[in-house]
Amino acid sequence: MDSTFWLVVAVVLVLVVASAAAVLLVRVFRARKMLLDAGVPLQSKALFWAAVVYTISPIDLVPDPVYLDDVGVLLVALRALHAAAARSGANLEKRAAAPEETSADGSAGTPPSR
Repeated sequence: MDSTFWLVVAVVLVLVVASAAAVLLVRVFRARKMLLDAGVPLQSKALFWAAVVYTISPIDLVPDPVYLDDVGVLLVALRALHAAAARSGANLEKRAAAPEETSADGSAGTPPSR
């Protein structure tokens, strides 16, 4: 086998890995967009942005032809964002299900003053 075969194989592998990383990055951006209104804490949002910066950054734990560290960081960020959204969604459901206090005159809203 000549060198052009191995070059084609290498290019195909690089394209497959790069496309997988691009798909994962698109999923992270969609998840962030979905979670904007979910009341996700600032810590989870900061973790998301740190994962994006790490993925784009030329400084890696593992050299760039291997995207395992980038994929791992993005997966951790996605998991943290989804967990934070689930917690905030559960908190929103609890608040919505809680009965409102009524004032002395029977109207809903602010609790009665003491």
